Amino acid sequence: MDVWFDVARNLEARLNEAAADLGWDRDVFEPAVRTADPRFGDFQANGVLPYAKRNKQNPRALAEQLVENLGEKKALAAGIDVSIAGPGFINFKLTPTYLLNWLRQFDSEAHLQRDAGKRFAGRTWVVDYGSPNTAKQMHVGHLRTIIVGESICRLLEFCGAKVIRDNHLGDWGTQFGIILYGYKHFLDPEALARDPLEEFERLYKAANARCKEDPAALEEARAELVRLQQGDPDAVAIWEKVNQLSVQSLKEIYERLDVHYDHYLGESFYRDKVDTVYRELTEIGLAEESEGALVVFHPEHPRFATQPFIIRKRDGASNYATTDLATMLYRVEHFDADGIIIVTDSRQNDHFEQLWLTTRKWFEATGRRLPEFQHVTFGTILGEDGKAIKTRSGDPIRLKALLDEAVERAFAIVTEKNPDLPEEKRREIAERVGIGAVVYADLSQNRTSDYIFSWQKLLSFEGNTAPYLLYACVRIASILRKLPAEQDTPPENASAFETAEEIALARKLAAFPAALDQAVTTLRPHFISLYLYELAGAFSSFYNADRVIVDDPAVRARRLLLCRRTLMVLQTGLHLLTIRPLDQM
Repeated sequence: MDVWFDVARNLEARLNEAAADLGWDRDVFEPAVRTADPRFGDFQANGVLPYAKRNKQNPRALAEQLVENLGEKKALAAGIDVSIAGPGFINFKLTPTYLLNWLRQFDSEAHLQRDAGKRFAGRTWVVDYGSPNTAKQMHVGHLRTIIVGESICRLLEFCGAKVIRDNHLGDWGTQFGIILYGYKHFLDPEALARDPLEEFERLYKAANARCKEDPAALEEARAELVRLQQGDPDAVAIWEKVNQLSVQSLKEIYERLDVHYDHYLGESFYRDKVDTVYRELTEIGLAEESEGALVVFHPEHPRFATQPFIIRKRDGASNYATTDLATMLYRVEHFDADGIIIVTDSRQNDHFEQLWLTTRKWFEATGRRLPEFQHVTFGTILGEDGKAIKTRSGDPIRLKALLDEAVERAFAIVTEKNPDLPEEKRREIAERVGIGAVVYADLSQNRTSDYIFSWQKLLSFEGNTAPYLLYACVRIASILRKLPAEQDTPPENASAFETAEEIALARKLAAFPAALDQAVTTLRPHFISLYLYELAGAFSSFYNADRVIVDDPAVRARRLLLCRRTLMVLQTGLHLLTIRPLDQM
């Protein structure tokens, strides 16, 4: 039996072929295949209705023609039933036999990825996410860019793309004059060895306070910045040490989040590449002098016709716009990027819209290949008071402190539920549960929405949470681990699914490619989260209704198959969400 990985996308392809055979306008007809109401089937194509309306024809008659052509060409795989409902909806239902063969064929994460990998095969994407400032500790506001960005990377990789992870650090700028001044006057070597980022923040605060009260100190800090910009060896050595220690400290948090970057190309990396930006944008007439600055206007845009995109300040210094333009050029020329994704909060919308408008005009005027570009935005993490989450003192919550608290809270829960486990094992479980709970609480939300951070909710073993999904994996793994060898029956011996709960679970498993496609197309990982939650619920219903270890070997085989495939898909989905599964809780 011909079994398709992504049934929805293949149905769209077959419907387009059938429509072309009938002479329909391919530029107008859209099959519009989507997941159907389970009462009517697995998938439904709704595209005939708008096409018929546009052409002033009878939609049901057109649907009948389309379905007849599908049958004549035998375009549909065996085991897919097709019917027409209402004025012209085309319903497709996967039979139990088709579902059984789908589960037999896609028996590992590698096999799922092999077929999903056709989606973006041969394409290179640079994903820019994280991007903290060096010499500063990350706070809770950095959480979303890190985990949304990493999940997007994993989705793209799973679908065949070559992904280059770039952490565009804020490692250059006027703040380094104050940091260098503080390093020379206030450094505590023991504190630096103990916690570099904590010490750098203390140095900055102390130096900044001194500069505000002492003009001589401010002048010295400015002189330090000039020396750095001019390449003074002593200033550069301190700056390099600050950045090196900062990255080492940042990597400790990234490791806990299972995030690993390919590059840390900060703003400083591009400081010798900005002259190309100035020269070319001026030569093509895109940039112009305005009040002493070099700027770009976009007269066709309602906001940016009068709002300048400043690429060189009055004092001749570069800025974010300059280095971001140089970064776009480098990523296309050096990494050969087909696509570039930048993950930041929505407050930077204007900057990145202007960046893309400028890049597009620049590349088109100079004959360069234009990559696809997406600015992926996200909302704010709110406290239970509905305001941006902060400490009681009003300061941002440090990300390290948040993760530590999550792990400690998880440890208390694990200890309560399983006190006989060795402490080392409980600590290991708590690390994954606590970190996973924080990550999942974020990725289960539509990324453009704000959400309320609640310890009680995110660490709950009920509802759409990481502990619930992790426990579902542990539960299935336990069933399979305790299975006597003589009762383990291979999938080849399985009979077709019969009970309502078996069929519902099998259908949900076969719907994984549709959820994956929705998530990667929109770059919204919450579609995977929702799917996993529904899959775990479907498994629970199946397990409560149907005994797995029964006497009939054919029935036992198909139910064990459902257990194994559910575990495999749950673990695959959690990996896409950067969450590490467990075998014990």
